Amino acid sequence: MTYRLAASLVFLSVASVASLAADARSDAKAQVEFGIDVAQRGLWREAIYRWERAVEIDPTYSAAYNDLAVAYEHEGQLDKARQAYEKALEIDPENVQIRQNYELFKEINDRTSAAKDK
Repeated sequence: MTYRLAASLVFLSVASVASLAADARSDAKAQVEFGIDVAQRGLWREAIYRWERAVEIDPTYSAAYNDLAVAYEHEGQLDKARQAYEKALEIDPENVQIRQNYELFKEINDRTSAAKDK
């Protein structure tokens, strides 16, 4: 195999991976948008399903983890909410919206836990 052919094959495989990643993000984004739509109509279980699908499709999609965390929080699944917020921040630690949501979650959750302990 010549160097040029080998280089071409490497380029094609890298281009294919990039294309697959773009397709995955597009599919995940469609799930997120659908989840937002159903959440706005009060269908939180369906929204959770859609956002869980989004992070399965694209595990690097921090906004999907943030939306999932909000939904878990809304449904009282606080451990799952905390994990989803932490994953979102692990992926995108500079995201102000995610950080604010997580800080508010912790403040409310900590205050509720403290009140229960009294």
